[in-house]
Amino acid sequence: MSDYSDYTVSIHYDRRLYRQDIAGSKAHAAMLAQQGIISQDDADSISAGLDAVQVEISNGEFPWDSSLEDLHMNIERRLTDLIGVAAGRLHTGRSRNDQIALDMRMYTREVVDDTIAGLRGVQRALVGLAERYVNVIMPGYTHMQRAQPVLFAHHMLAYFEMLERDIGRFGDCAKRMDVLPLGSGSAGRRAVSYGSTRGG
Repeated sequence: MSDYSDYTVSIHYDRRLYRQDIAGSKAHAAMLAQQGIISQDDADSISAGLDAVQVEISNGEFPWDSSLEDLHMNIERRLTDLIGVAAGRLHTGRSRNDQIALDMRMYTREVVDDTIAGLRGVQRALVGLAERYVNVIMPGYTHMQRAQPVLFAHHMLAYFEMLERDIGRFGDCAKRMDVLPLGSGSAGRRAVSYGSTRGG
């Protein structure tokens, strides 16, 4: 593989977005059918094919091909192998820019939720330590020198509060992810009008 290919190929890191990519594509296919842009039969075939692709990826059986550069093209190629020409209709009214923007927002939202849950677990552990050693005294430091005696419990709860601020920041990030980016197209707008839509 050339240096240029090494630079442009993203499959080694964007494959982690496969669940979000498939969910977004299934919702898009449902919307296209709802608007009468593709047939319901095509939408059903696309949805079933995407389910099969997800199973293959989850089971480690998916034939990843780095020559296809990214997650989207790998899934599209495999979907075409599975269901034929109907797969080509999935991309109607949607650009790759739409697709990756949606995937990233969905993925980030999920990771943020998982991270917050993990931080809550750390906070519970800190409170447990504070309660267990509530009467333990330790040196407090300032400028890397011992300054005054403090309670170990207070020291643990200081970290609890630091993590609480971090959780608030992650929560703000999650709110920013709750914006639907679809419809911008590859530059300024989508080329196909499909009216008001709902999520799948």
